Amino acid sequence: MSYKIGICDTMFARVDMFKIVKRAISDSMEPIRTERYTVPGVKDLPIAAKKLLEEYRCDIVVALGMPGDKPIDKQCAHEASQGLIQTQLMTNKHIIEVFVHLDEGKDKKELLEITENRTYEHTMNAIALLKGKETLSRKAGKGIRQGKEDMESIE
Repeated sequence: MSYKIGICDTMFARVDMFKIVKRAISDSMEPIRTERYTVPGVKDLPIAAKKLLEEYRCDIVVALGMPGDKPIDKQCAHEASQGLIQTQLMTNKHIIEVFVHLDEGKDKKELLEITENRTYEHTMNAIALLKGKETLSRKAGKGIRQGKEDMESIE
């Protein structure tokens, strides 16, 4: 079965996160087509995601953004997240939010590593979700996260 993943990204991002998504899709060896929609900033992502799902008939969307490190940037990221959640509920389809805040890394190298890991791994999560609601179940409760080291399970 062939799937179509929508990728919405922003001009504000400091890394071309789309290239990382494309690499993950290629590595997955799955028959996946993509549809890209680039917007200025994170607050524009909800409408791009909705259009990708409804107008461009994508099966799932990966929303990519790199909010800044100022309080207003955190507020804008929160508002964008709320919009993406609302869009998921309106369309009954998953949108995997991949935000990397500019203050997450101690330097550019670490920030790039976080961005590459989080984007790649969340793309793989999106692909897994396309295969069914239980595809990620074996990872449940393991303290797995994207972008930084996993946490240990407390069980």
